Amino acid sequence: MKQKINLRLIGIAILAIAATVIAMISVYYRLLQVQVKKDLRLNAQLLQSSDLFTDPEHVERCNELKDLCQSLRITWIGTDGRVLFDNDFAAARLGNHADRQEVKAACRTGEGQAVRYSSTLNKDTFYYALRLADGTILRLAAEYESIGRIIISVIPIIALILLLILLVCIALSHMLTTQLIKPIEAMARNITDKDFQAPYKELAPFSDIIRTQHMEILAAAKDRQDFTANVSHELKTPLTAISGYAELLAANMVAPEQKMHFYHEIQKCAARLLRLINDIIRLAALDRSERESLFNEVDLAEIVEESLNTLQLNAEQHKIKLNLQLEKCIVHGNREMLKELVDNLVVNAIFYNSPGGYVLIKVGTDKGRQKLLVKDNGIGIPATEQGKIFQRFYRVDKSRSKATGGTGLGLAIVKHIVELHSAEIILDSTPGVGTSFTIVFSC
Repeated sequence: MKQKINLRLIGIAILAIAATVIAMISVYYRLLQVQVKKDLRLNAQLLQSSDLFTDPEHVERCNELKDLCQSLRITWIGTDGRVLFDNDFAAARLGNHADRQEVKAACRTGEGQAVRYSSTLNKDTFYYALRLADGTILRLAAEYESIGRIIISVIPIIALILLLILLVCIALSHMLTTQLIKPIEAMARNITDKDFQAPYKELAPFSDIIRTQHMEILAAAKDRQDFTANVSHELKTPLTAISGYAELLAANMVAPEQKMHFYHEIQKCAARLLRLINDIIRLAALDRSERESLFNEVDLAEIVEESLNTLQLNAEQHKIKLNLQLEKCIVHGNREMLKELVDNLVVNAIFYNSPGGYVLIKVGTDKGRQKLLVKDNGIGIPATEQGKIFQRFYRVDKSRSKATGGTGLGLAIVKHIVELHSAEIILDSTPGVGTSFTIVFSC
């Protein structure tokens, strides 16, 4: 990270320096152009005020300018464009200048300017033409290095300055990145310290988010470890029983009258093992489920009736009476998940009840919100245990769970389904009186 920040800061510095140098040379060249044009105009006006360019018949009087004005090229052009005098070349050798840009402008407006580039000399020539009183044109010209040549000539100096500035930028960027990263490194070292305050208030939200995510990751890792340990234990128990019964039967160490009992025990353990594996697979599937996976409008009352058709025999076997209070109740959800939710709640209410007890299943709308109530008059849940019942493999009455073949995952599945439906689950339980689960849907 430090290296990336350093490289970007150095890159910005190089671009800024290059842009500054180019801008300064451009400004300098523009100022040079303005100054040259002013000088040419001033010299032309001074020459106009002299008596050298008053009579084309006495053009030889201008020859004295050849020694006096060596840095300027002076050209005197007649009204027909013919060159009368030039201090650099013989006038007879020069062609007609009537078509020159600056000459045409001077004929029209009294003065004209032009800049032409010579690729041979790699120079710019500045021209200024002034119309005299008799209609002839006095033109002055000066040669200066082109902007490209100026840039090339100053490249060594620019490179040296650039190198010095670059070294300073590297040192500054290293110092700045160190200062910038230091608070973040301090936050990383103290990520588990809830009392640690971010060095800058701007980093406080970032620090809180990172700390929260870190704690969630640690909690998830612990949950996975606990889940693995619980799964191993839950799978080991029925497998150990099956293995033990099978060994006794294989060694013919069981009396004939006990063999049927052993066969039933192996069958019961295998069924429990199968239920456990199915519940674990179902939890994994719910963990991967998306919020709107196959959701549509369904009638919760129809789902409850469908579920109770399969659970009625179970209730009769345990001598539990099922009471229904159903009214049409449309919710936005997944039909299979909601049926599974009802199954788990009702099965729990049956298993943790006493013979002669009842289970009330009520579906309806209260204050515009759809509700599902599953209430029993069973053994109840102590207040100290109520915060743990949705944990995976947690059982309030382990002996009863063992007898009924419960896996301890039913309410964990219920909680997952409730969360996927953005609903709320409310628990009300009193030991010896009974337990009620109320599912409140948001839509």
